[in-house]
Amino acid sequence: MGSPAPDQVTTTGNCTGPTSCFTPPSFTVRNLPHLSDYLPQTGDHTGGGDHISGALPSLRNPIDSNPYYRPSSTFYISPSDVVLSSILFDTTIANSNSDSTHDVRVASPLAYLRAGPRRFINFDPAMVRAAIVTCGGLCPGSNTVIRELVVGLNELYGVKDIYGIPMGYRGFYSADPIKLDPDSVHDWHKKGGTMLMTTRGGFDLEKIVDAIVKHGYNQLYVIGGDGTMRGALDIFKEFKRRKLRISITGVPKTVDNDIGIIDRSFGFDTAVEVAQQAISAAHTEAESAVNGIGLVKLMGRSTGHIALYATLSSRDVDCCLIPEMNFYLYGKGGLFEFIDERLKQKRHTVIVVAEGAGQELIARTESETLERDPSGNPLFADIGVYLKKEFKKWWDQAHPGELFTVKYIDPTYMIRAVPANASDNLYCTLLAHSAIHGVMAGYTGFVSGPINRNYGYVPLEDIAITKNVVDTKDHTWAWVRSVTNQPDFGISED
Repeated sequence: MGSPAPDQVTTTGNCTGPTSCFTPPSFTVRNLPHLSDYLPQTGDHTGGGDHISGALPSLRNPIDSNPYYRPSSTFYISPSDVVLSSILFDTTIANSNSDSTHDVRVASPLAYLRAGPRRFINFDPAMVRAAIVTCGGLCPGSNTVIRELVVGLNELYGVKDIYGIPMGYRGFYSADPIKLDPDSVHDWHKKGGTMLMTTRGGFDLEKIVDAIVKHGYNQLYVIGGDGTMRGALDIFKEFKRRKLRISITGVPKTVDNDIGIIDRSFGFDTAVEVAQQAISAAHTEAESAVNGIGLVKLMGRSTGHIALYATLSSRDVDCCLIPEMNFYLYGKGGLFEFIDERLKQKRHTVIVVAEGAGQELIARTESETLERDPSGNPLFADIGVYLKKEFKKWWDQAHPGELFTVKYIDPTYMIRAVPANASDNLYCTLLAHSAIHGVMAGYTGFVSGPINRNYGYVPLEDIAITKNVVDTKDHTWAWVRSVTNQPDFGISED
């Protein structure tokens, strides 16, 4: 977006020369839950309280005496430091007296507390018993987050009692915890999957909270996707109802990148990178065949971010199909007509489809549409297998006797199971350290993450109800269409 012309900006204040000033819209600071919301503080800096109940201590941050840090006057984050959820403003509307403030760029943005270390903390490191759990499907970077939580707690704050909870949420009440320390996790960032093991489902709120109290955990770090975050929100509410001195934070994990508010979830960069290998293989197969189609199904149940960014990164893709867009197969303007034209032009074509795309095209019984996995997510029909079958049926009807090949590649489990790449490894470290700083400062019921590239703390309540979907009317999707030259699939004219 270019700068507005000078006559579009209302100059205010003492701006002179080539500069122009405008007054940005007011913003609302989102309150972040804190243990002091329902627990008293001791009022001094000497400590007090027990593991999971009683008053909150207030202590100087031990980073002050850490030999590897030299905290300056700006090192610690002020309670008034915030990160804006929106950084785009229309200066013409912002300075006018008009009520035309419907544009999202000038609507009153939310502001979230900035993440990072605080000068005073509300946990005595010697009294901390931290628990770390991974839930849901595999995701590149899970082991890095676990490692950095353990190392960060130990080396930044001197916490020694750190435990891993195996088997997801059900592990709290059905498995023995695993003692963790920097030595035991030193090479975990080089491994895919999760060394703590994971499961879906098993969420029994009362059993989980009772087990947490029984083991004396007073810090809980939950790594998972949107369903896991909703579970963490329920746990937070139960902690608050029982007035327990236990902080809980979520570390958002989903390769689909469908968690809202934050810029991205960890594992996404790695997923896009590995998806390139599948697309490259599909392109080679298609290009080496007569009338060859390379069909790649990528992860993306309700959002198509992986398919979108893999398409943009590859430049070998001729058509990208995502859940946020409708498409049809037969008739003028349909997918088959597009493929036919592309095969005439290039003699091959590559199609990328997200797993949640085109589900309405596949015939299913009512009972099949109601099926759910243990996490409560709807079970989808395999759009890749369906399209492969339909491609062959269409070709036999439209071009009988002519050679035709479809090579179908589904790299789902290959993408999920690989170790994090360099970008995600760095990101996971920053997420883990941000979470630790927030919990040690007494915040609870929150998620850490970058908001417009600045790390902030977002209430779990906001994360649980917000989705990050692909906007098919924005510049990025237009860029995809300009790269693939695919039509804007709509309603069939037949």
